[in-house]
Amino acid sequence: MTLLQRVCNTKDLPEVFDGKGYKDEWHMLICSQRGDHNIENELVFRSNPGFIFHDSCGFESGSVEELEDMKVFVTGRSVTTK
Repeated sequence: MTLLQRVCNTKDLPEVFDGKGYKDEWHMLICSQRGDHNIENELVFRSNPGFIFHDSCGFESGSVEELEDMKVFVTGRSVTTK
């Protein structure tokens, strides 16, 4: 069980949508695995549709590029409505 599944109180995998709102069936199969994730993808659990999660590659390793990608994403999303 992933941390997000615990937060949403579910054992189901999330539905994954790309940055344009299209359902990404392929990504749903691998979203629970560690790897290279696209921060633009939206992860939504049916049990909690009010929460939309975004998964980045992470920046714990100190990658300047990954940190900058996250900053651009957060800045861009802070001025948009959906």
